[in-house]
Amino acid sequence: MFEGTLNKMITEKSDPINYFIKMDTGFIHMNQLIGKKINISYTGSRCLNCNKDIVLFRQGFCKTCFFEIPSAGDWIMRPELSKAHLGVEDRDLEYEKKIQLQPHIIYLALSSHLKVGITRKSQLPTRWIDQGAHEAITLLEVPNRFLSGLGEVALKSYYSDKTNWRKMLQNESESVFWNEEYNKALDFLPNELKPYIIRHDKILISEFKFPVDKYPTKVKSLNLSKTPNYEGKLTGIKGQYLIFDDQTVFNIRSNEGQKIKLIISN
Repeated sequence: MFEGTLNKMITEKSDPINYFIKMDTGFIHMNQLIGKKINISYTGSRCLNCNKDIVLFRQGFCKTCFFEIPSAGDWIMRPELSKAHLGVEDRDLEYEKKIQLQPHIIYLALSSHLKVGITRKSQLPTRWIDQGAHEAITLLEVPNRFLSGLGEVALKSYYSDKTNWRKMLQNESESVFWNEEYNKALDFLPNELKPYIIRHDKILISEFKFPVDKYPTKVKSLNLSKTPNYEGKLTGIKGQYLIFDDQTVFNIRSNEGQKIKLIISN
C-alpha cells in the first residue's frame, strides 16, 4: 500500500514516455503498473502551499492561498497579463521576475487537434507530454512571459488554445501538414514578434509515444468526491491521465492536493 498527497506526475521523455507518482515513501514508476489492478481510496485533502489538511479551492490550493500566493496569480493562466518586465508587482515581484523574465516558447501541438500554446523554455518537452501531444513544433522564442502571451492571443484567433481531453484520450487526432501550418502561423503574428521567430531549414517535429495498451472508446472521469473508492485495471497513461479497462480515466493534475491510498494487485 502507498499513501500520499497527489502532485502532477513526473515525466521522462523516452519511447514510450515514463511516468512517476511521488508518494510518502518514494516514487512509483507507473509504467510498471500497466496491466495490474489499482485500488484508489480518497482519504482527505491538503493544500500544496500551506500544507494544511483543508478543503481545496483550485489548483491544489486552499482558498486563502489561491488568492494570495504568487504562483496562483492571474498571469499564470493569462500570460498577457504579466507585468514583471515593467517592474510592476502583482503579488510578489521577486517571484514574478524569476518566472516571467525567462525565455518562453510559443508552439503548435497536436493532441486531439492542432492547438497553440506557450510555456517556459525550461518546461519543454514536459508541457507537450502533459497535454498528451503526439507531435509539436516551436514557433518563437521570446525573452519574457508577456511577449509569449501577446503571441498566443494573436494566434488564438486562428488556432484553438484548448485540448479536447476526451478525444485526446480516445487517441483521435487530425493529420497536420507541419510546413504549411508553420508558415501560416508566422503570417498571423504581429510584426513586433517576428524578430523572435525560430527559423528552420527543416522543421523539427518533436514526437511522443505514450504507454497505452488500450484506448477507451468512451470516457468516464473518476471524481473522488463522488467515488471515494475505485478499483480498475490500468491499461495506459497519457497526458496526466491514468486510463483503466472499464473506460474510467483519472486526471492526476486536476486532483493535485487530494490525499489517497493506492493498493496494487495482479
